[in-house]
Amino acid sequence: MTPLPPVSRSRRTVLSVLLCAGLALTGTACAEEKVDPDKGTNGVGKLSATEIETKARAAADTAATVRLSGTLTSKGGTYRLNMRLKKTGGTGSVATKDNTFALLRVGDDLYLKADAGFWTQKQEGGQAAPSRTDEEAALKLGDKYVKVPEDDASYQEFRAFTEMDGLLDGLLEMPGRLTKGERTKVGGVRAIKVASDEGAGGVLDVSLEGQPYPLQFARGGGAGTLTLGEWGADFPLAPPAEGEIVDYGRQLPKSSGG
Repeated sequence: MTPLPPVSRSRRTVLSVLLCAGLALTGTACAEEKVDPDKGTNGVGKLSATEIETKARAAADTAATVRLSGTLTSKGGTYRLNMRLKKTGGTGSVATKDNTFALLRVGDDLYLKADAGFWTQKQEGGQAAPSRTDEEAALKLGDKYVKVPEDDASYQEFRAFTEMDGLLDGLLEMPGRLTKGERTKVGGVRAIKVASDEGAGGVLDVSLEGQPYPLQFARGGGAGTLTLGEWGADFPLAPPAEGEIVDYGRQLPKSSGG
């Protein structure tokens, strides 16, 4: 077989010019193709900041469940949350500077589980130190569920951590002027930022994949950062077994954030 003669440099140049000319005629340039940041997304990145925030709230409102974790700082102190929530209740844990306790709500039935230290903490206006009787009672209560009476002073305070709609409405509030920020990723999911009053009122990361769910919210003034995920993922929610429930028999401690 007779080998083909090598292509000269001038012929290669001519071929390249002709190739680019042909591609240009078909609407394709030889230059690097410009990347579309919205390619393969749900399209909300093209909207205004206000429209993005509105769609994120609508997606959150229609979701059946969510997992909420992170820190929350309020007048009562700083709380570390890890809660799975649905319209009919929730389950998870809340930690403060001094204590960690588990919460479980099924309908209006609210249960709390904590270690012995939680039950012996000093109460406002109470004695300086727990008595021996208190310590013995606390040992029996440790790591058992206590049903919180609805007329107990702390019922609404604890229940607030298990209210999906209430938490989302309060935590995702962005009343200031909204501006659209950079594209980013939260947990590997593409997102776009929306800031309120240049971040002073909070920064919300909204998913660019699938439903435009809120993925992360940094509250203004350093009041905590919360991650939101597992939107719409169902989870079991049932009362504790009878053997896991004990009666406290007195007013429950409050969830001091310290």
